[in-house]
Amino acid sequence: MFRTYRTMRTFVGLNTTTNEEDEVNNNQETVRKLEQMRLYGMARAFRATMETGVRHSFTPDELISHLVDTEWDDRHNRKLERLIKAAKFRYRSSFEEIDLNASRNLENNLLLRLSEKRWIETHQNVLVTGPTGAGKSFIASALGHQACIHGFKTGYYPCSKLFKQLKLARAEGSYLKTLVRIQKQDLFILDDLGLESFDPESRMSLLEILEDRIGRRSSIIVSQIPISKWHQVIGDPTIADAICDRIVHTSHRIELKGDSLRKKYRQDDQTEDDG
Repeated sequence: MFRTYRTMRTFVGLNTTTNEEDEVNNNQETVRKLEQMRLYGMARAFRATMETGVRHSFTPDELISHLVDTEWDDRHNRKLERLIKAAKFRYRSSFEEIDLNASRNLENNLLLRLSEKRWIETHQNVLVTGPTGAGKSFIASALGHQACIHGFKTGYYPCSKLFKQLKLARAEGSYLKTLVRIQKQDLFILDDLGLESFDPESRMSLLEILEDRIGRRSSIIVSQIPISKWHQVIGDPTIADAICDRIVHTSHRIELKGDSLRKKYRQDDQTEDDG
């Protein structure tokens, strides 16, 4: 009835709003509906095109394409931020920031393959080893960040903190729930393996995590201990054999060498300051 009455008023010349005002009101209502449907990127793009007047340079199909592209980008960026926040990386690093020129025994072709998503889709694993300050954690964080860009759920865990959390979860009765949450992550990053000795509970937890993931999900393990000494670090020969058999022989290896990059960058900064 309301629409019929309004149409009649317009027909007899009693309409008090101009066409321009009607258009503004309609546009505002459109923006409100888009935001109510949580199409925030599309709403922002629509409002911008209306305010700047560039809509007149679009054909109808071009305008629709522009709105859809903006919404797509907005959702991708918001999802990426959520994934990065949930991952809790040690470094907010990106693949482009990896120093490929440093003399660290980096195989560029391997890194380029790992920058793509195929290795995660096929549930492959990566081992990163090297001396303190060589950039292991930075590279692992960068690969994790790249995984987030591809849309994969990622978790970054310092080794000592993880096993303390798992012990607490055992005491609280949420251990299995915690393992399931880790198992569901597309990429699991375990940093600083071997900095602290393993007790029986930690050994079994590591075995259970890897048992759930091998062939189903991807993992990155970071350690300053050479892989040849992992048996000694893990401790129990039987469990060490089981862990290494599951992860060592089927993984890509990044074995860093050379001096500490932290020391190098400090020296470079001091040189610049002196200059």
